[in-house]
Amino acid sequence: MALQLVERSMEHDRGRTTSGDSDTVDARATGWRSPVRWLLICGALLIAAIAVGTAMTIGHSRDRALASTARELNNTILLLARHFDLQFQDIQAMQGDIVAHLPVSTVISPEAFRDAISGEDTHQMLTTRIGSTLDTNGINIYDANGIMVNSSTVWPIRPISIADRAYFKAFKSGSAPMPTQLELVQSRLSGSWAIIASRRILGPNGEFLGVVTRGIAPEMIEQFFSSVILAEGSAISMFHRDGTLLARHPHVEAMVGKNLANGPLLTLARKNGGSGTLRFKSPVDHQDRLGTVRHLGGTPLTLIATATVEAALSDWRAQTRLLIAAAGLSALVIASMLYLIVRQMSRQHRASQRRLGQQKRHLDTALNNMKHGLLLFDRSQRLVVFNQRYIDMFNLSPDVVKPGCMLRDLIEHRRERGSFPGDVDDYCMNFMRMVAKGEVTQSLFEPGDGRIIQFQYQPLDDGGWVTTLEDITERRRAEEKIAHLAHYDALTDLPNRVLLHERLEQEFGSVEGGGQFAVLYLDIDEFKSINDSLGHPVGDALLKEIAARLRGCLRDEDFVARLGGDEFAVVQTGVRHQRDVVDMVTRIQETIRRPCECLGHRISTDASIGIALAPRDGADLDQLLKHADLAMYGAKADGRRTWRFFEPQMDARVKARQEMEQDLRQIVGSRDFEGGGFEIHYQPLLDLARNTVTGCEALLRWRHPERGMVSPAEFIPVAEETGLIIALGEWVLMTACTEAARWPDGVRLAVNVSPVQFRSHTLALNVATALSSSGLSPSRLELEITEAVLIRDDDTALAILHHLRAIGVRIALDDFGTGYSSLSYLQRFPFDKIKIDRSFVSAIGDAAGSSSIVQAVVNIAAARNMTTVAEGVETDRQRELLRTLGCTEMQGFLFSAARPACEIRQLLIDADRSAPSRTVSAA
Repeated sequence: MALQLVERSMEHDRGRTTSGDSDTVDARATGWRSPVRWLLICGALLIAAIAVGTAMTIGHSRDRALASTARELNNTILLLARHFDLQFQDIQAMQGDIVAHLPVSTVISPEAFRDAISGEDTHQMLTTRIGSTLDTNGINIYDANGIMVNSSTVWPIRPISIADRAYFKAFKSGSAPMPTQLELVQSRLSGSWAIIASRRILGPNGEFLGVVTRGIAPEMIEQFFSSVILAEGSAISMFHRDGTLLARHPHVEAMVGKNLANGPLLTLARKNGGSGTLRFKSPVDHQDRLGTVRHLGGTPLTLIATATVEAALSDWRAQTRLLIAAAGLSALVIASMLYLIVRQMSRQHRASQRRLGQQKRHLDTALNNMKHGLLLFDRSQRLVVFNQRYIDMFNLSPDVVKPGCMLRDLIEHRRERGSFPGDVDDYCMNFMRMVAKGEVTQSLFEPGDGRIIQFQYQPLDDGGWVTTLEDITERRRAEEKIAHLAHYDALTDLPNRVLLHERLEQEFGSVEGGGQFAVLYLDIDEFKSINDSLGHPVGDALLKEIAARLRGCLRDEDFVARLGGDEFAVVQTGVRHQRDVVDMVTRIQETIRRPCECLGHRISTDASIGIALAPRDGADLDQLLKHADLAMYGAKADGRRTWRFFEPQMDARVKARQEMEQDLRQIVGSRDFEGGGFEIHYQPLLDLARNTVTGCEALLRWRHPERGMVSPAEFIPVAEETGLIIALGEWVLMTACTEAARWPDGVRLAVNVSPVQFRSHTLALNVATALSSSGLSPSRLELEITEAVLIRDDDTALAILHHLRAIGVRIALDDFGTGYSSLSYLQRFPFDKIKIDRSFVSAIGDAAGSSSIVQAVVNIAAARNMTTVAEGVETDRQRELLRTLGCTEMQGFLFSAARPACEIRQLLIDADRSAPSRTVSAA
């Protein structure tokens, strides 16, 4: 950016020195006018192209409009010709049929023919032949003299003569070209115009006997024309081939019956063989029309369909107006845009001239407000441009640093002010060699006051160069801080996992000659409970204190890192014997176990430590860390607060656990629990006072198809950690309720509820579903929960327990006294039963045993209307002592171990048969 500003300044200076030159001014004016001229030319060409294109489009669309109208007229004529051909064929057929029914073959003279057909029977025959809607004058028969002798519409017959009709004269003289003739006449029956279709009647020897006629009303033909009329301004006409107008729609009364044989369309039909299309001046309404003509095939008729050119071009004129408006608007828009662009260019040109006058001042202001120092030298090593930032960077004098100052004088001045420690002449000579290479270079300079200055040198084409200077002290510090954070823990400032891996890679390289080192994985015991109970600030303070103590336990060549959370890793180098590691672990445990003050809390803690030796326990980084981690989990599994070296069996246990988890997932995924080997056994509960079975506890068992019977202590923790216990618990609850529904009514079912099930918030729904599906009474179901479900969220647990009580089930507190037992639980939570853990029962008979504790629990339960159950009763003495202390029920091997469903069902049936006492003996 600085370089661009300098280059613009130089261009401005060069322009300013030549601004008074008239040639330059003219060149600038010409350079401005030339684009404007070309812009105007292009705009004019574009407007002309729009005009030409619009005209061509209008012409083409006009031709298309006329051609489209001609096609419509031709299609209409074809339709009408087909229709009237069929109509007149029907008339001819009807007349032929009438002639065939007349007694022509038996007559010997015209007078005999007249007498034969003048009767009423012939009138009835003619009447039955009428059926066409075109018929207005009916069917008439005339004799050889042209006198009507019978009719379908008149009776008795009036002596009407047609001897003067042209068609009769033609038939009588034998000059008629066809057996059927058509003629427009005024009917002597109705007085209106009619198109007469006539057919001659000949005797057996060919003598002329008379004529049969049928009248067709022109109005009916015009009515049919109106049903197919195209558009306003269109007309359809029917002519006799001699040129007589027979019918027309729209109707023109004065023209009907006139002969228009010399009309343009009739003339065209005669020339073109009976059809054609023509634009002409209509002789009827004297309008400019486009028409189509066609002769009918079997009759001397001609059909003409016309449309005014005005109507044919009406849509075209509307489109033309729209096109002209669009073209005019486009031309106007283009002209307006040209005007605005030219005006804007003129304004910009004037504004640029003003800006050139201000650019020098603005550039000076910009240079002096840059955060970079800037120097511009010409090819003679003279200073051309600089800014105030450069002077301030090195505390230089403005009297020395000014335009025209030589490079050597500037460096000498810096040496005098203490910001240049080297030899001035050597520096200048080396610097000019570097500039001569024409390459952009950078260098760092530290004045000695803690700052870091970055120089960048960029040669120019004319032999000079630009130097920019930037104080990068803060940036370097930030980069160093980021680099530190990438390798060190933000809380404890210990190396993190990334730096640990790098250190271990180095150590693997150093033990190739036969040495070994140890990796210690530390996990702070019960740290989560400290975090949850005392808060994260206290937990963070504890972690920092432990990190400081770990540093104090190590030698300079050893290494400690925080892996995250409450886990640390220690790398002990130069291990010669295993006892060296034991000594290190002992020191670490001793220092961690010392109580520490954390934000006003005195905390004592410990650690579980896993140890792996390299290269014995791992030939690469990942394997070694994995084995140290396994050893640490082995220490946790052995009761915490201890340490363990890695053993191959640990890896085998992990793999066995993974296989067990996989088997559990497969069974839960398929929902085939029984097929997977799961069974439910039931252990009876015995009433100590009455010696009767009061209930059974459902206990889950797993008979693995390969590993045999798997202890619940092995698979239950895995199911809880993976969340699979929820699906297992639902199956146990449903299956046990279904089984208990078969027991005697007085026997209850107890089902254990895992803390994971309890926290799933679907427990109440699952319980209600199981009770509904099995039909078991809610009062016969007891849910056993441990104290672990009450620790984290008392309010939530209380709400869930009340919801379960609302369903009607009973709640039992299992293993009371073994965890974080608190008497406040018995007061806050709605328990119906307390189960005393087997650890108290086993020591109840000793002199210093737990009888007083059992007595206290029994008294508290009795005071709150709760029953008590003693677990793990194995001797008669234990049973008698519990009975003496007032315990309500017992459970243990003394009476019965857990049994399969079929056996426990038989036991309950036997007990029920021994009613009313329901006393049972020990199994």
